[in-house]
Amino acid sequence: MQLTLNNTGERLRRFYQLTKPRVVALIVFCAVIGMLLATPGPVPLALLVAATAGIWLVAGAAAAVNCLVERSIDAIMMRTRLRPLPQGELTPLETLVFAGAVGAMGLWILYRYVNPLTMWLTFGTFVGYAIVYTVLLKPATPQNIVIGGASGAMPPVLGWAAVAGEVPPEALLLFLIIFAWTPPHFWSLALYRTEDYARAGLPMLPVTHGRKFTLLNILLYTLVLIGCSLFPFAYGMSGWIYLVAALVLGGMFLRHAVRMYVDYSDARARRMFRFSIVYLAVLFAALLVDHYLAL
Repeated sequence: MQLTLNNTGERLRRFYQLTKPRVVALIVFCAVIGMLLATPGPVPLALLVAATAGIWLVAGAAAAVNCLVERSIDAIMMRTRLRPLPQGELTPLETLVFAGAVGAMGLWILYRYVNPLTMWLTFGTFVGYAIVYTVLLKPATPQNIVIGGASGAMPPVLGWAAVAGEVPPEALLLFLIIFAWTPPHFWSLALYRTEDYARAGLPMLPVTHGRKFTLLNILLYTLVLIGCSLFPFAYGMSGWIYLVAALVLGGMFLRHAVRMYVDYSDARARRMFRFSIVYLAVLFAALLVDHYLAL
């Protein structure tokens, strides 16, 4: 009996790993920020829970499809070779059934308990990541992360639509921030994993254009990101608290990018990659604090 419970727990853990929980957690965090910013008052608890659960499930399903499509690539790369599919711990059919069930449940929750707009936007985001980015763009062009970044930038739009039932300019400004953030975030990872991507035959920018060109692009996109991060203040959706946070965080981001450009090392690239995650989380948290203090 105990052995059966242990085996069941292990299998559940492997299915959970398919959903890329750390990546999905950041996605859901940004979606929740969008929900909270969409209204001056509190978000009804039932709506908050339903929207969060639905977006979480569909994002997890998209991650599982990504693992399914890239299982042969994951088996080659050091960073991903221990995932359940390359290790043979789950079969492709099990993964497909799991992704379909989880994704369908998430979409049903969004349609039934949130609104059809959020459901369709979330479905479009699923297609954008699982199909357009994973299947079409990633193996075809070094600009994959730039074009495919549109799906990754959707979470605050989904959250806003869940509460407001529309997509106003404020939500698109949040989309723009994440869209500009994605290239320097992901290319920092790609720099210290260049050999992995080359071995897997993926045309990531450091593989096709070299380190120096990638570093220049990271620096330029960092400047674009800093500019985009100021739009909420310029548009009037945030106040001075957010502006100060955006400037300080942007300065720190730029410092990482300049240092890496001037004197590259894998350690610097790792630090920038980790900081980029902190940057986005703190920037959006500052936007939320500013929103509630201004009420």
